[in-house]
Amino acid sequence: MTPRSTALLSQLTALPTAPFAEKAVADFARQFAAARPRLRLREDPSGNLLIECAGRGGRRSPRWVFCAHMDHPGFVAGRMIDRTTLRARFHGGVLAEYLDGAKVRFFDAEGEALGVVREVKRKADSPWPSEATLRVNRTVAPDSPGMFDLGVGRTKSGLFHCRVCDDLAGAAACLAMLDDLARSPAQATVAVLLTRAEEDGFVGALAAVADGRLIRRTDRLIVIETSAAQPHAPQGKGPIIRVGDKTSIFNSALTWFLTHQAERIARTDKRFAFQRALMPGGTCEATVYDLFGYLAGSICIALGNYHNMDRQKKRLAAETVHLADWRAMVRLFLETARNAHRFDPERGELKARLNKRFVAFAPLLHRR
Repeated sequence: MTPRSTALLSQLTALPTAPFAEKAVADFARQFAAARPRLRLREDPSGNLLIECAGRGGRRSPRWVFCAHMDHPGFVAGRMIDRTTLRARFHGGVLAEYLDGAKVRFFDAEGEALGVVREVKRKADSPWPSEATLRVNRTVAPDSPGMFDLGVGRTKSGLFHCRVCDDLAGAAACLAMLDDLARSPAQATVAVLLTRAEEDGFVGALAAVADGRLIRRTDRLIVIETSAAQPHAPQGKGPIIRVGDKTSIFNSALTWFLTHQAERIARTDKRFAFQRALMPGGTCEATVYDLFGYLAGSICIALGNYHNMDRQKKRLAAETVHLADWRAMVRLFLETARNAHRFDPERGELKARLNKRFVAFAPLLHRR
C-alpha cells in the first residue's frame, strides 16, 4: 500500500459532509477523476457520481461497480433566528440524547463557524432528532453542512480517528483502488459509484436505481462500508466480507467469489487476515440493490464509535477504523478487480467439485 493511498484517506475524511450537503466530497471526486486520463466521470440528476476505468477486455465482461456514499450523519444549516442563533436540520442515525450541548463546526464559503447545540427537536414519538437550535459565533449560510467538532484524521496505536469514517473511509478506499487501476487497468471494466444521502434512508441509491443512467442490470455491485464492530467481527482482524446486514442476505455467488479472492491473498501472504460475517449493526445500500434485482455483495471494515456515539461512555466521540484493516481492504478490492473477469455467477467450479464428490460416493447410497 503506497503512502499516496493512505493520503487519500486523510484528505477525503477531512472534508465536510452531511446528507444532502456533500458538495465538498463530490468536488474532490471530480478533481480526482479529471487528474487521471483513463477515468471517466458521469453524474445523474440527483448528484450521484460514477467514475469508470475501462477494462482491457472491452465489454466482454460485465462491469464491476464498487459503491460508497458521500455523506455522514450531520446538520444542514437552515435560517438564522438572530445574529448568533441558527436553526438547522439534522439528518442521520444519531440518538437525540447525544446532541444536547454538542459542539458543532459548520462549513460555508466564508470558512468554518463554531456552534453549540442549545435545543433539540425530536421526530414524533422517536429517539431520533429532526432539528436543532444552535448558538453560533457568526452568520452561517443556508444549506451549509455541519459536523460534530471531533477533529480530522489522526492515527494512534494503529487506529485512525476522525469525525467521519462512515463512509468517507470506504469512499477513499474505492478511490485508492481506482488510482492503481488508472495506471494499470484490469481486464474487466471497474467503476466506483458515489451516492448521496445514504444516512437518511438510501435516498441517493434509490435515485440511482430509479434513474438508471449510472448503473446497469448486468453490473456486479459491491457495496463498501464501515460497519459497527461486532464481538464476532472486531477491529484489527482484517476486512470483512459482509454476507448480509440487519435487513438482508446478499448474493451468495458474489460473496463466494469475494471470499475466494481473500483466500487467494491469504495463501501467499500469511500476514493478510480477513473475516466473513453477517454485520447486523445497520442496513446498507446492498439491501437496496438486492431488493431491486441487482447482483449485490458487500465488503466492509469494523467501525468504532458508530455514528460518533461512544455507547459505553454515553458521549460523542470520533469514529475509528483500524488502519491495517483499511489497507488490507484496498488490497482485496484490487485482487477482486483484477480477477473480476473470472467471476462465474453459476459457480461452475464449486458445482464441479461437488459433482465429483457425488459421483465418487453415490454408489454407497445404494448399499442397503
